[in-house]
Amino acid sequence: MKQFLLSIIIFSSLASFCCIATNAQKISPADLTKLQLKEDTLKQLAKNLIVDSTTADRMRSDSLFIRTLVRTLEIKNSFYYPFDSVLGISKLYAPDTTFRIFTWSLSLDDLGYYYRQRGAIQFPAADGSLKLIPLRDFSEFTTNPMDSIRNKDNWIGAVYYNMVKTEYKGKNYYTLFGYDNNSAMSNKKWIEVLTFTDKRTPVFGGPYFVFDRDSIPRPTQFRFSIEYKKDASTLVNYIKDLDIILVDHLISETNEPENKWTYVPDGDNEGFKWLNGKWVHLDKVFTQKLKDGQFPLDQPFFDEKGKSEEKKPKGSPVKNKRQD
Repeated sequence: MKQFLLSIIIFSSLASFCCIATNAQKISPADLTKLQLKEDTLKQLAKNLIVDSTTADRMRSDSLFIRTLVRTLEIKNSFYYPFDSVLGISKLYAPDTTFRIFTWSLSLDDLGYYYRQRGAIQFPAADGSLKLIPLRDFSEFTTNPMDSIRNKDNWIGAVYYNMVKTEYKGKNYYTLFGYDNNSAMSNKKWIEVLTFTDKRTPVFGGPYFVFDRDSIPRPTQFRFSIEYKKDASTLVNYIKDLDIILVDHLISETNEPENKWTYVPDGDNEGFKWLNGKWVHLDKVFTQKLKDGQFPLDQPFFDEKGKSEEKKPKGSPVKNKRQD
């Protein structure tokens, strides 16, 4: 988990570099000094809430971290300060820099069975003041997270490591990719679409993940996730060169499909393509030769070189708007 969190920090820091470099001058020298001093405290608290040996100590560090973070963000124009040295905390800017989202994970027992995610969304303000929306992880009280729209009070928690902006009919959609240290035996990865109301209220999820092109169509989902073996390495991310989301296809390595903690990648990929305001599921993304015992699959979307093999309908092609 610690290595994964560090990779999240590096990825999100690189993604936000351009925004910070352009707007850093908005922070006055005096406020910059305050932010740097606060960052030193946040850095230590962030480390403690991950590495402290007891649950009580981790919870205490988490509480202190939240209070210190809020006081720090109250410093004028803090939105443009990257907090690069605060490791273990994801600080992900939107591609259009209209907001950033902080997320992190807290272990609430000493055996690794129970985790809770923390989060908050920060918006920039013309006067440099703080506009912050805290997020409450409601995952443990949810029986079916795939079928509902969520808000700040019943968020499906995850530590976000990437964000993609798409557009449809003039509306912006922010697709979040998140990691959830689910239990002692399995992890999860989430794909979540975030939108905002006119008053900048966050809305998580919606009927965005459709499976009507599958050989066996499935109901539309409001978000997407995979669950897999604890030490397995999986891919769930947007691939810019292909303009699609790639997801490792999983199978049970012990032939126990009912036990998600036995799932590992099988070397194949499924995916999603943004079409008409939806993420359309692709059963198979790349062409691969069949091995003995494998079943033939549907027409792939891409060949091995990444060239699209989709058969386009007659007439005007579907316009797919995206802003990186």
